[in-house]
Amino acid sequence: MATAFWFGVATAVPLIIGAAVGLRWQLPTPVLAVLMAFGAGTLTAAASEELFGPAFRSEGVVLAGLALMAGAGVYVLASHQLDRKLGAAAAGWALLLGAVLDGIPENVALGVGLVEGGSIVLLVAIVVGNVPEAVSSGALLGRSSFGTARAIGLWVVTGAVLIACTVGAYAASDVLGGTSIALVQAFAGGATIAVLADTLFPEAYREGGWWVGVATAAGFLTAFALG
Repeated sequence: MATAFWFGVATAVPLIIGAAVGLRWQLPTPVLAVLMAFGAGTLTAAASEELFGPAFRSEGVVLAGLALMAGAGVYVLASHQLDRKLGAAAAGWALLLGAVLDGIPENVALGVGLVEGGSIVLLVAIVVGNVPEAVSSGALLGRSSFGTARAIGLWVVTGAVLIACTVGAYAASDVLGGTSIALVQAFAGGATIAVLADTLFPEAYREGGWWVGVATAAGFLTAFALG
């Protein structure tokens, strides 16, 4: 149980630090664009290789596809509501939402994997993919009227939820079947793809321009090599 807790902490603390960096320092626009693009690249690889791919291979196109579309649908609907209520300020919230919707299933998968000895590769992939998301969210929230303390508080709560998911999944690993785990992974893959299309790619291009494709490719290569 202690191992699961520390693995959860290892995913949560970098997110909180990343958000704090984005809130504390006014990052140059090109740097922010590179971070978002790099994170988008890593998440592209993770959605395919670590999340949807295993679910597709074990459960087939129908079940895995339904879970994938459900994850995308939940994120898109929630993000749309944020856009309606917050307008331009919604991007930072959307990235936070994405971290929750894909982070929870990822940490569940991490907790279950610990029963079989754990996966340092999956842990590193989660951190590499999500930290740029947290930095970008913090920076975008910092540009809005949202208070720094409130933003950090939200990311602390998010980190606590991710730790609880890791520990809870480890404790419940005996009762979680392979199908349940696969569908959770596919759901996370759908949410991740929606985050990319709805927020990360558009924001990275808007902030950095045509050249951010190189940073995206670098992030993809990094995550693919880790996986």
